[in-house]
Amino acid sequence: MATLTTTKPGGELKVRSTGRAPVNGRAETRTKLTLYWLGGTLAALVFLVPLLWSILRSFQSNDAIVSATPTLSALTQFTTENFKALFTGDADIVRAVANSLVVSVCTAVLTAVLATLAGYGFGRFHFRGRNVLFGLIVVTMMVPFQAIITPLYLQMNAMGLTDSRLGLVLFYSTVNLPFGVFVMRNAFENIPAEIEDSARVDGAGTMRALVSVLRPMLVPGMATSALFAFLASWTEFLGALTFLTDDKLYTLPLSLVNLQAGAYGAVNFGYLVAGAVVAMVPCVILYVALQRFYVAGLASGAVKG
Repeated sequence: MATLTTTKPGGELKVRSTGRAPVNGRAETRTKLTLYWLGGTLAALVFLVPLLWSILRSFQSNDAIVSATPTLSALTQFTTENFKALFTGDADIVRAVANSLVVSVCTAVLTAVLATLAGYGFGRFHFRGRNVLFGLIVVTMMVPFQAIITPLYLQMNAMGLTDSRLGLVLFYSTVNLPFGVFVMRNAFENIPAEIEDSARVDGAGTMRALVSVLRPMLVPGMATSALFAFLASWTEFLGALTFLTDDKLYTLPLSLVNLQAGAYGAVNFGYLVAGAVVAMVPCVILYVALQRFYVAGLASGAVKG
């Protein structure tokens, strides 16, 4: 904001604001805004163009998709045959979607609950070896489950958890739990302990303080843990391929691979693209619905820990 200096009759200086930013400052601000919008638009196009192209292709026939030189008239010919064939044909995509929903929702809920309880322990209780134990949990995030999938399979097979939705839920929850514990521990450390102490003075127990007093402040962290676990389990392929052999229990990624491999006849790229669009819909809806919690949860993790 610019200032204007004037001289009163007695020689006294008077400084007052003109209410306007300096010319150089306004030009710098306009340049920053222009670069911001330009960069944001380019970044959005990088992510949106493939999604929009997939949606466009999902409403076209297989012949139009595989044609070497698609014409404008072919791109404007829309059909819903791909989706009709997926949901009413032999692909049994409805059962695959139901299996994925059951597994992913149960994984998200179980991961959020366990991560909250573990985060409460790490964030509120001081015991010997706490930092070492938390460091070990964080280190496990750097170990890909593909490296230990063989002993995991042998152990789960011995426990009778293969070819089971319950086994898949436990597997996905175990893989995603370290990130959830990391987020929830930071969430608890961002909440002043005096709030919980006040609840205890009023007679609230541990669970009552967690559910009734701390819950509103824990929602971003819990939503972040749940959303991360849901997306990871919804799109996971190798674990489901390893632990499931019954095609009635196949999740959506496995069914899409069967479409790609032509298990239902010749490869139809229209079916394949339509299946990919079906797979992305829950992810987009959940991310849009929980976006503000997701950003807040990750931001709290960036400040603490």
